Amino acid sequence: MAGSELELRVAWQRHIGRGDTAERVFESMVARHRSARRHYHDLRHVRWVVRHVLELAERAGVDDLDAVVAAAFFHDAVYELDRSDNEARSALLAAGCLRKIGWDAERCDRVAAMIAATDHRAGTDTDRDTDRAVLLAADLAVLGAQPAAYSEYVRKIRREYAHLDEHAWRSGRRAVIESFLARTSIFPPELGLDGWERRARANLTAELAVLR
Repeated sequence: MAGSELELRVAWQRHIGRGDTAERVFESMVARHRSARRHYHDLRHVRWVVRHVLELAERAGVDDLDAVVAAAFFHDAVYELDRSDNEARSALLAAGCLRKIGWDAERCDRVAAMIAATDHRAGTDTDRDTDRAVLLAADLAVLGAQPAAYSEYVRKIRREYAHLDEHAWRSGRRAVIESFLARTSIFPPELGLDGWERRARANLTAELAVLR
């Protein structure tokens, strides 16, 4: 069993559920993230988001850690590059799967709402829900990574968008970067991630300069 999968299985059993149904849902989630089309949004990304959730939750405190971890597992479960509703569809999938495992409807709805919020086009400047803020920061943590890790992330994203010619890629990527840099805060400010914020702005600014 690969390291990413083993680590994720342990987290899954600890925070989401055990038993035959939970195991089948886990295997289905793993299969989705093993798709050959995924170069960045794969199991390694899920592993890092779960890790960051656990680290940030310990520092910030959350109301329902299990729900945040569940949202981390499912936030990119649906990932189709030709659609703009992946977050909403991932949210629906998560709610349905968690109900099968035995989670109550209210918690399923909360997980779904957190996943829907990972449509980062909405921004994070005014987020005051700590659970959701932790998930959003964990998902975007790579933006505040060291330059080498950030460059590797960009290379993998480019591979996912290999169907785009260079002009289309540069135009679209510039728009994404400019939208992040235009925010008052890339990461939810209540989490106090000043170091991540500075590195993210430096990484994005450097990439933008290359794209121009």
